[in-house]
Amino acid sequence: MADVHENNRNVIKPWRDALYDFDRHRVMAAAKSVFRRDAVVHLAHPFETLDGPAALVEDALFALHAAMPDFERRDTIVMAGDSPLGNSWVGCCGFYTGTFEQPFLDIPPTGHQASMRFHEFYRVEDGKVVEFQALWDIPELMMQANAWPMVPSLGREWQVPGPATQDGIMMGPRDGERSANSQKLVSAMLAGLGNYASGGVEGMQLEKYWHPKFSWYGPSGIGTGRGLAGFRNWHQIPFLNGMPDRVGSVGKGDLFADGDYVGFTAWPGMHMSISGDGFLGIAPSGQKITMRSLDFWRCENGMIRENWVLVDLLHVYHQIGVDVLARMREFNKARP
Repeated sequence: MADVHENNRNVIKPWRDALYDFDRHRVMAAAKSVFRRDAVVHLAHPFETLDGPAALVEDALFALHAAMPDFERRDTIVMAGDSPLGNSWVGCCGFYTGTFEQPFLDIPPTGHQASMRFHEFYRVEDGKVVEFQALWDIPELMMQANAWPMVPSLGREWQVPGPATQDGIMMGPRDGERSANSQKLVSAMLAGLGNYASGGVEGMQLEKYWHPKFSWYGPSGIGTGRGLAGFRNWHQIPFLNGMPDRVGSVGKGDLFADGDYVGFTAWPGMHMSISGDGFLGIAPSGQKITMRSLDFWRCENGMIRENWVLVDLLHVYHQIGVDVLARMREFNKARP
């Protein structure tokens, strides 16, 4: 017999299928059947909070489809579970892809196949999606168009892979015991991150939780780090140097697990001030900001082996008064 989490994964399957074989009428019909009419819809900057699922389709997805007429969705992780806050979530990780033929958000088209990562979280009640939170890696699309106008990434920029084990699309009843163990592991690791204030980087004891061959797949603009050294050099050290007062939402956001996979969502996920050495080329003016981050982890033999992270970097810049899209237009207005 299907359990509630298998049922919740199945709730969004018509939506995922419609976005794979993209047809405008089918996508709109799927939105009406999968989402509750008054569902809350949060999307990355510059879309922000949209006026329900119809606006998600018409204002965001149709625009992407116009830019990529052979557009399709590819999922690498689909998982579901309950959070300690009592919410039931489905989490999806993957990318949208197609031939980039027309501008999208004024990003110049390449004429070649392009891809853009997504992280999506669906809160389900009584067989309907009542809340949607999603980040699109729009800087990734800018980079493929050679149109990224901000500082270069410290980490590796590439086509971020799906799980090494190729088992991220969870099917069948959820394994409660395995899920609980995965959630406990990630929860302990996140608690360790909070020890920075008292014990510095060493106080986090991340080597207890992360596999020696751990991969941290950050957003475009930050990039991928391999192993603990790669994570620290290309993300953690610059991040903490620039925002040492950062406060996360552990205990306030939704952490949930499905087998070896764990997801976390909060909107926003962190609060901090840009100080110290600054961050991503942003001057350390003491500006207070929030940060949206949607995360997935894969656990393996009691260790965390992979971590997919998207951060709404365009929203970070927006909060300090930098319009990245306008800057991109200035850099690229000489293009035909």
